[in-house]
Amino acid sequence: MNLDAAVDNFIVYIASEKGLSKNTVSSYSIDLKRFTGFMAGRGITDTADITTDAVLGFLSGLRNNGLSGSSVVRYQVTVRNFFRFMLREGILKKDPVHVLELPKRDRILPHVMNEAEVESLLNSPLLIRDKKRQLRDKAMFEVMYATGLRVSELVTMSLNSLEMTVGYVRVKGKGGKERIVPVGDAAKEAVAAYLEAGRPALLKHTTDALFLTQQGEPFTRQGFWKLLKSYLSRLNIPKHVTPHTLRHSFATHLLEHGADLRSVQIMLGHSDISTTQIYTHINTEMLKRMYDKYHPRS
Repeated sequence: MNLDAAVDNFIVYIASEKGLSKNTVSSYSIDLKRFTGFMAGRGITDTADITTDAVLGFLSGLRNNGLSGSSVVRYQVTVRNFFRFMLREGILKKDPVHVLELPKRDRILPHVMNEAEVESLLNSPLLIRDKKRQLRDKAMFEVMYATGLRVSELVTMSLNSLEMTVGYVRVKGKGGKERIVPVGDAAKEAVAAYLEAGRPALLKHTTDALFLTQQGEPFTRQGFWKLLKSYLSRLNIPKHVTPHTLRHSFATHLLEHGADLRSVQIMLGHSDISTTQIYTHINTEMLKRMYDKYHPRS
């Protein structure tokens, strides 16, 4: 089979049958486009002509181009899954990548804000005069920190997502999986104030989107990132802060205050607890820094 046609079939499969998120499907598409481009450069356009040496050449080229170990792992996982699909569909008779070992990932601990820094960010909307934007931005920051939502989950929240009388939100996460996450009093109060006086002032036409832009449209991930950066520019927070930093901070602060790892996993929507365990490493690093700072024999 033509290699490009096989890739198209695979993308349709992971999007429609496996139900992977748009971002994940897009990532697979980009990785496989680079893979097929490399193969075409070697004169390989048919799936039957791909060899182990050709795949090794592709991965070696990634390393030689300076990609990190984690990026090379991502490409290798993509290629492996693609070949497994072709074997299962009968496109290939043998797997040229079964002998490959995954390179070791670089362990990069996520950036986390301390509680004082989070507090200053949550209160930063009070610095602006536009009341409707003040209420909206305050509600968005409070909800994100209270729930640990991904930014894509935050901006796609609808009015039906809210169950404020009992104190939780319904979230549709990766792969369309729904989960329920508790919401604290501070976030509930911020959302109630936004719904009373902020959202009605922003509303331009009928929509069930919870958070609206100045034009009355639902927020995008890029729009929220731009909004966050505008506030960070006014604050003295010497860390590389992104929308995901609030999610990392949510999980880390819960564990620091005694939450169990399994509960944090459920709230974050991680399918595998090993993904959540990264936050235990953050706690270990913090403990070590505290020990080095205060112990007389450190």
